[in-house]
Amino acid sequence: MNWLQIHITVDQNQVELTETLLLSLGAVSVTLDDAEDQALLEPLPGETPLWNKVIVTGIYQQEEEEDPIDVDTLEAFLKAQLPNVPMRHEYLENQVWERAWMDYYEPIQIGEKYWIVPEWLEPPEADATNIKLDPGLAFGTGNHASTFLCLQWLGKTDVKDKVVIDYGCGSGILGVAALLLGAKKVYATDIDPQAVLATKQNAELNGVLDRLSVGLPEEFDQEFKPQQADVLVANILAAPLMALAPEFSTLIKNEGEFALAGVIEEQVADVSSVYSQFFDILEIEKREENWCRISGKRKTTI
Repeated sequence: MNWLQIHITVDQNQVELTETLLLSLGAVSVTLDDAEDQALLEPLPGETPLWNKVIVTGIYQQEEEEDPIDVDTLEAFLKAQLPNVPMRHEYLENQVWERAWMDYYEPIQIGEKYWIVPEWLEPPEADATNIKLDPGLAFGTGNHASTFLCLQWLGKTDVKDKVVIDYGCGSGILGVAALLLGAKKVYATDIDPQAVLATKQNAELNGVLDRLSVGLPEEFDQEFKPQQADVLVANILAAPLMALAPEFSTLIKNEGEFALAGVIEEQVADVSSVYSQFFDILEIEKREENWCRISGKRKTTI
């Protein structure tokens, strides 16, 4: 089996039409990529941002015993509907298509005897804290600077026998890490049902599912409240983090520790200003591409 990919570079306002055309012509999948190395740092609530120039790729499956896909006819039709746009095609061997994304991942060392290991690879140090991960499930692999910063912070924070909240859990990597580092219980939540499923699967993969509670925010509220956690970690984005500051202040015990990520350097002052109403800011750590982590403790209240 081979795969045909047709790449079309269009303006932002042509993306929806291009997707529709490719799918109507039998594409089994359509992906979107940045055509001009344009950064998209933070969407507004409910917004799905796109780059100004987008590469829309339609993927077509070709069984070996069937007649080849008539790519000339496909492209002629597309060019008639989308005149004067760059377009090219390529073929991928089945083995390349299925394995390329797996070949990209390698074990990541977070600290001394502390690793993230893709589930199909052997740990570099068998006796280390090894987080097994399926990177294909949801956001959070350790490759992104904000995830790495949170994992690094968990590695140097005493979470043993503590109750931990992983707010915006994505793949569940932070909650799983806390459990492998000795946390008594992790309560994880995300607005994306796929993230809830991914977190459960990665917790099961690491043998810690029995100490994890994960659900959508309404499920989290029912399960967790009126408890308070010893530690909270949230790898989201600046705007929702600022909106959540008052709620986070009720979720953490006095002197409880927290770490926030998904914040770029230019946003640190604003986020810190909001959180300083409820928390003592103790550390700001930066990693590549201006991503930062803000950490500290809940202020003592009478």
